[in-house]
Amino acid sequence: MARKVIDEPSEEIVANAKRDRAAKRGPFARFSLFIKQVIAELKKVVTPTRNELLSYTGVVLVFVIIMMALVSLLDWIFGLAVIWAFGKP
Repeated sequence: MARKVIDEPSEEIVANAKRDRAAKRGPFARFSLFIKQVIAELKKVVTPTRNELLSYTGVVLVFVIIMMALVSLLDWIFGLAVIWAFGKP
């Protein structure tokens, strides 16, 4: 199972953000700060293991199949109700 990391910004990121907010920056400096923060957040990302990925994929596929069956059943029921209410063309 993937390791769990508390999703809180580090003290360094908070301090940098406060300092940067206090100083007015140009558009290139703001873009540079944005890229640095994106990279810092991407370092926190944990990729799933192969078993977790297969498990998640299976759960999604089963859910989609169940929802397809439910929607198909409701479509059939409403189709019968429309034919009953308005008759055959």
